[in-house]
Amino acid sequence: LYFHAGCHIAVSPDTKYFAVDWLGVEVTRATLGIIGMGSIGYKVAQRAKAFNMRILYHNRNRRRKEEEEAVGAHYCAKMEDLLQQSDFVMLVVNLTPETHKLIGKKELGLMKPTATLINISRGAVIDQDALVEALQNKVIRAAALDVTYPEPLPRDHPLLNLNNVIITPHIGTATVQAICMMAEEAIANMLAVLNDQPIPSEVFPK
Repeated sequence: LYFHAGCHIAVSPDTKYFAVDWLGVEVTRATLGIIGMGSIGYKVAQRAKAFNMRILYHNRNRRRKEEEEAVGAHYCAKMEDLLQQSDFVMLVVNLTPETHKLIGKKELGLMKPTATLINISRGAVIDQDALVEALQNKVIRAAALDVTYPEPLPRDHPLLNLNNVIITPHIGTATVQAICMMAEEAIANMLAVLNDQPIPSEVFPK
């Protein structure tokens, strides 16, 4: 949000000076709550460690002690505890019947009024109507969404008119290198099946 608005100020024809009291929120030493500590969530934690963030996580299964210690992550058995303590809450879960609208009015109300909600999983993990209400009423400070439901949102959706949300078009893996790696992995899986070999990245292992 800070970056997005800053770019607008920098290029706006109306800008005559940069305000010295226009301040963002520090990431270093802030508390990051990761909901979903699978392979992607863990990679997020590895990167957050470089910013000296305090890392909390909630997951169906607790990570091994050595994995927690490697990134300095602390397990929250109850998602509510994570929501109450985090300055940034990041959703990194699969969309399942259990995670559909995982974050709703109750969960948003547990978050700090200074907190930011980040969703890089799937749009339907958040109750978007509840999110609009929370952002409008400053229940939370801001949201950053790489995913929505549907994609793209209808052009008259209220999320598109709020100044405390940033939305990107599901571009978390949108690099030339990542797309090539995904294609190569898919081909390797297909060749393994055709040659009756173990599947390298089987979605549902037997």
